[in-house]
Amino acid sequence: MCTVVVSLAPEDQVPLLLLGVRDEFTGRRWQPPARHWPGSPLIGGQDEQAGGTWLAVHPDLPRVACILNGRGEFAPPSRRRSRGELPLRGAAEGAQVLRKLHDDPDALARYDPFYLVCADPAEVLLLSWDGRQAGLSELGPATHVLTNAGHMYPPAPTAAGATIPEDPKATRFGPKFAAHRPSGDPAAPLEDAWGDWLTLAAADNPDNPDGPPSAEPGAIIVRLELPDGRVWGSTSVSLVALAADGRLRYDFQPVPADPATWYPVNLG
Repeated sequence: MCTVVVSLAPEDQVPLLLLGVRDEFTGRRWQPPARHWPGSPLIGGQDEQAGGTWLAVHPDLPRVACILNGRGEFAPPSRRRSRGELPLRGAAEGAQVLRKLHDDPDALARYDPFYLVCADPAEVLLLSWDGRQAGLSELGPATHVLTNAGHMYPPAPTAAGATIPEDPKATRFGPKFAAHRPSGDPAAPLEDAWGDWLTLAAADNPDNPDGPPSAEPGAIIVRLELPDGRVWGSTSVSLVALAADGRLRYDFQPVPADPATWYPVNLG
C-alpha cells in the first residue's frame, strides 16, 4: 500500500476513517477482501504470492491495520519474512504488537522497510522501520497522510534550521482530505458516507479529479510502465470507518478510478 489517509476525531459518532490505496506490480495476483485465513475473524484482501495482506479489519472489535512499503535497507534474503503478515498481527492483537516489535530489533531485522498502522476508534499507532532504526508514534486527532516516505501530513514541527523534504502527494492532497472529512456513517449509501473522499481517491490531481492514472509523484492513482514491460500501478482502494458504537464499514474498489466498481465488503 502506497498511500494511506487516516482521520481520527474522538468526539464524532464515527471517530476513525481510513483510506488506503494499494500500489503494486499489476501482474502480482491477489484476492479481494474476505475471510481468507481459516480460524481467524479477520477480513482483508490476500496477496497470492506471500499469503498476507496490505489491509485487514477485525469486525468484532472493531480494528484496522495496514502497511506501506518503506525506504531504507532491505533484510537479508536468507532471513526475510513477508511484510504482509504484519497487518494480520496488528488487526488481530492490536497496538501491543507494534510496541512489542518496536522493542525487538532482531524481529524487525527480518522485514524490509515498512510503515505499519494500527487503529481503533480511540487510537492510531504508527510503527516505522527503515532497516536500521524503528520509530513508534501516536497519530493524534487530525487527518494524516502517509506515503512511502512516511508520515508526511500534517508537517511535523522541526528544530530551528531543520528541513524535511516535502512529499508531492501529501502536499497536494493532504489539505483537501483534511478539509472534507466525511461522516463514514456505516448505515449511509456510499456517496453519502464518503462524500468528497470518493472524488479525491480517484484523482490524479485534486484540482483535476477526472484525470487518468499517472506516473507523476503527486498522483493518488498511479500507473507506471517500466522498461522491462512490467506495470506498476494502483490495484485497489479501500475505505474503512470505525464507529464509536462498534459498527464497522468497509468499502472496496477493485478497479481504481472506476466509480462503478465500488462495493461494500461482506462483514458477516
